[in-house]
Amino acid sequence: MHQILYWTQLVYENWKLYMAATSKGLCYVGSQDKPFEELEVWVYKHYPVSQLVRDDKVMEPYAVEFKEFFQGKRNTFTIPQELKGTKFQTDVWEVLCKIPYGETWTYSDIANVIKRPTAVRAVGAAIGANPVLLTVPCHRVIGKNGKLTGFRGGLDMKEQLLKLEQDHH
Repeated sequence: MHQILYWTQLVYENWKLYMAATSKGLCYVGSQDKPFEELEVWVYKHYPVSQLVRDDKVMEPYAVEFKEFFQGKRNTFTIPQELKGTKFQTDVWEVLCKIPYGETWTYSDIANVIKRPTAVRAVGAAIGANPVLLTVPCHRVIGKNGKLTGFRGGLDMKEQLLKLEQDHH
């Protein structure tokens, strides 16, 4: 039996991204201005026996919270999520959710919180595998030198998100 993944394209002001959810919750948020293929490739890899169905109505609660976030009216998300990853990845993603709105932590900070201080590179890889940009706020992680470093959505998107949070903090 095929699992259905519902999807929509969120378009709000200068933001344009694809998102998908299972019946349990949000499972994917795409990069800013990336094509639909980014979503398809991810789904094929993580949910190989699934069917993508566009359903803006099912996705509406997710879209609403994202719009509120972009408007600066929301600094945490309450929508359900279904995150697929290894134990290490999900441990890292849980820590990302603890980074306060408007603040940044380093990769070393994350490694220390999960009590794996030497696993900085593995932490970086786990952050790079984060399937839900924004709700698991990997954009709040920066390099030790204070520089913006890798981000699946691209450094422009990361910079926009950090500025948005600083403006509404």
